[in-house]
Amino acid sequence: MNILITGAAGFIGSHAAERFKQLGHRVIGVDNFSSYYDVRLKKRNAEVLEDQDIEMIALDLRTDALMELLPNKIDYIIHFSAHPGISQMSTFNDYLSNNVGATQNLLHWTLGLKRKPYFINIATSSIYGLEATLSEDQATSPASWYGVTKLAAEQLVLSYIRKKELKGTSLRLYSVYGPRERPDKLYTKLLDCGINNKEFSLYEGSEKHLRSYTYVQDIIDGIVSVLGKEDLCNGEIFNLGTDVENTTAHGIQIIEALLNVTIKKQILPPRQGDQLRTRANIDKARKVLNYNPTTKLKEGLKEQLKWFKENNY
Repeated sequence: MNILITGAAGFIGSHAAERFKQLGHRVIGVDNFSSYYDVRLKKRNAEVLEDQDIEMIALDLRTDALMELLPNKIDYIIHFSAHPGISQMSTFNDYLSNNVGATQNLLHWTLGLKRKPYFINIATSSIYGLEATLSEDQATSPASWYGVTKLAAEQLVLSYIRKKELKGTSLRLYSVYGPRERPDKLYTKLLDCGINNKEFSLYEGSEKHLRSYTYVQDIIDGIVSVLGKEDLCNGEIFNLGTDVENTTAHGIQIIEALLNVTIKKQILPPRQGDQLRTRANIDKARKVLNYNPTTKLKEGLKEQLKWFKENNY
């Protein structure tokens, strides 16, 4: 199979590219190498993929001529590309253009192909809002620009599926962590602060937030499980993540125990749009995809710590 992965130089996308390559597929990765975080980290990920004979194409889905730059024989598209998270440095247009505009351009290119690939949209629990504990058929209430634009992107994909112009599915991911996690994310920041004796910025009250912290390989298991079940998944939405909740405070305690340090903390005012609770309701994924995430938080963080040290992150 020929699999096109957008956002392939990013955290989760790079792991997906590796897994599908290991399964014997031809993988083509695309990324715009945005400056949302250190571009050198993305280029390092891209080099790791290229060393595994994964083709990487630098392009911007918002503006580049996709017909001229992308191959025309694709069996699957896995669409990770997005402007992520909650950042005070990002504008609404950053989220709108990257999450909605880029998705529409990719869909337009897809519809122009003679043989339409199966489209797997990668969405987020932020679509649900401040408390993400719902099943896929319950109403969403996004509370951030990220959540709002990712919901819009998801509905764009589903609109073409409803019109029977494409086949595909959307996967809503929950609180993913592990090797290659972005530098602005919780556990990478904690490891950096703990190892390098830096002060960790903690938003007031966030230590009580509950999260479905899900190890990245458990997420990739769920994505892979769509293959072979395309008709069952067509037009459907699935939550992917663990249904085990942990507080942010417990995650901090695990990192401190692994490093045998007490991390210095600077308490900042609460951050607007932060989710208070995420717990993945994966009943549907268990039933349809036989999805069963098993990695415990401490086990996954040990792997992330090992990677962090080995790569001088």
